[in-house]
Amino acid sequence: MQSMRERVVILGTGGTIAGTAAQSGDNVGYTAAQLGVAHLVAAVPALAGESIEAEQVAQLDSKDMDHATWQRLAARASHHLARPEVAGVVVTHGTDTLEETAYFLHRTLAPARPIVLTAAMRPATSLQPDGPQNLLDAVRVARSDTAQGVVVVFGGEVHDARDVRKRHTYRLDAFGSGDAGVIAQIEEGTLRIHRPWPAGEAFGLDALPADVAAWPRVEIVHSHANADGRIVRALCADGVRGLVVAATGNGTLHHALETALREARAQGVAVLRSSRCLDGALLDAPHDTDALPSAGALTPVKARIELMLQLMRAP
Repeated sequence: MQSMRERVVILGTGGTIAGTAAQSGDNVGYTAAQLGVAHLVAAVPALAGESIEAEQVAQLDSKDMDHATWQRLAARASHHLARPEVAGVVVTHGTDTLEETAYFLHRTLAPARPIVLTAAMRPATSLQPDGPQNLLDAVRVARSDTAQGVVVVFGGEVHDARDVRKRHTYRLDAFGSGDAGVIAQIEEGTLRIHRPWPAGEAFGLDALPADVAAWPRVEIVHSHANADGRIVRALCADGVRGLVVAATGNGTLHHALETALREARAQGVAVLRSSRCLDGALLDAPHDTDALPSAGALTPVKARIELMLQLMRAP
């Protein structure tokens, strides 16, 4: 049965999907975030006459995404989802930090109705832009009776915010979900669902400090050949509250870096261990009770968000 909720709200934040280039054949030398979200909607004829609202929340290249924009975006998405006539919210975004924004919205809101993030690898002025189809697919998912939670729609696939990651620098199928796989595929506007939609416990907007300057600072460091602890000690001296380490393999660390991380933890800096591998989760040995805390299947950038939220809850 079709839901009585029909309206879809599209929140624009910029990105390549709103980018332009001087030459239509240029898919690399473009400037992101040049077109408003209303222009993006108008460029999709199949959306004409549908119950859609468009709102510009930000206009930036997603490499420059910041906490203030996250806070504003989460507030606007929450506002619209509270309206009884709204089936779901679509967010147009850049690809560079799409997975981070998706995870932040998942952990902050965990909505019962869908928030669908979409983007493009080619600018709007391309000879063959991918943005219009991605936007159309995103609206279809947002209006679906079955969809819920925060997902990413890209290249005909639906990804869980918890699993999605950018896996290619240029190709149109730039996103994947690792071992977890996609939630669904979009075939001529129809969803073929493979696994459950995301659900979880919302951290809550009210739990976020109103002043983003008060959000705890969490940085990412990498373990690599010849790593040492100087960067960790410098960050601690500079007042960092948390550190995520992108470890090698199954969470292994260069001994000098591990020593510095343990020193940081003894000084009260929170530490979370992730892996720099694109796929796979950390599997800790049952007998290794002294291991630094694990981020499980979270990538380093998502582990940074998770640790930041944990620190907000800390007494």
